[in-house]
Amino acid sequence: MNERVAVISIIVEREDSVDALNALLHEYGKYIIGRLGLPYRQKNVNIICVAIVAPTDEINALTGALGRIEGINAKATYSNV
Repeated sequence: MNERVAVISIIVEREDSVDALNALLHEYGKYIIGRLGLPYRQKNVNIICVAIVAPTDEINALTGALGRIEGINAKATYSNV
């Protein structure tokens, strides 16, 4: 299966969802290239960008699982390479 480069953008709106988020990211850690987290205190949200190289099915599975966590929104953007 071909691997793709992608960025998963995550908005965290509920602090009590962070443990579930981190558990999922740990589970997919072998695919993660890097992670950038930015607290946006004025709006009481956290913005996280995760760079990943993985098969498309794995990226979709991670993005979907993240989106099912209460208080978390996640979207993936793929490279064409």
